Amino acid sequence: MTASSRYSVFYQQFLQLIEDANPDGEIWIVTDNLSSHNSLSTRTWLEDHPRIHHASIPVGACWLNLQEGWWRIFRKAALAGQSFANPDDIAQATTLATDQLNSRAGPWIWGRTTPPTRSLRRRYAYLL
Repeated sequence: MTASSRYSVFYQQFLQLIEDANPDGEIWIVTDNLSSHNSLSTRTWLEDHPRIHHASIPVGACWLNLQEGWWRIFRKAALAGQSFANPDDIAQATTLATDQLNSRAGPWIWGRTTPPTRSLRRRYAYLL
């Protein structure tokens, strides 16, 4: 979902979409300390939707925020080297990049993966 800003109203619309897409069970949302995630209007909205729970990342613990790593990958896939004429172009690039990233999604692995071990092409035997 793209939004024209990061106000509480847009965040609440996003939460409503999540709730509508998941009709059963409890929903846990992990959030950072953005003001729209913790505003009075959002807290009031959450009281009326008891299935949705917030788990906030502690301030100063940015390494726990998987959004930052995902956002870096997403910016490279969707926004790098692009110029957009209007918000619809941004929404289209966002949708396309999200679909491409989701098609090859896998478990998140911290750090770099171990390079594969190379097998030797030739083995030499030296005779004395």
